Amino acid sequence: MSPYPYTYSPLRLTPPEQKRLEILEKRYRKSARECFERKVVHWHRYTGGNYSTITIRDQKSRWGSCSSRGTLSFNYRLIFAPPGILDYVVVHELCHLTHMNHSKEFWNMVGTVMPDYKKHKSWLKEHGHELTLETHLEKQGIPLKLE
Repeated sequence: MSPYPYTYSPLRLTPPEQKRLEILEKRYRKSARECFERKVVHWHRYTGGNYSTITIRDQKSRWGSCSSRGTLSFNYRLIFAPPGILDYVVVHELCHLTHMNHSKEFWNMVGTVMPDYKKHKSWLKEHGHELTLETHLEKQGIPLKLE
């Protein structure tokens, strides 16, 4: 069984179309890893804390997470968002290295590092459902079906 969600696409994709989407997703995941690694290095200077590893996933209900062991996880689909959104999610997760909750102190820290975080948080709430490979390809004028 393929680890990619495209087997469940409402469109009936042929095996070559399915393979094409799998290859594209791998490329976007690789780009997301490189992007998040750069952003973590940049923003870590402002947040402090200790992280151990960075993982890239395709979480269904989260954009990022931070474990008590310092593992930072990011949703690869954020690569389809405007750059400020990625910065916000990185800052958010890095602040969890200091505050493992969503307390007032946590949000104050996020606001100190990124004063305009609320607009990014709102954008993600409003547009997050649009951050899919299929939607991205459609916006780029790239068809899913190869007909």
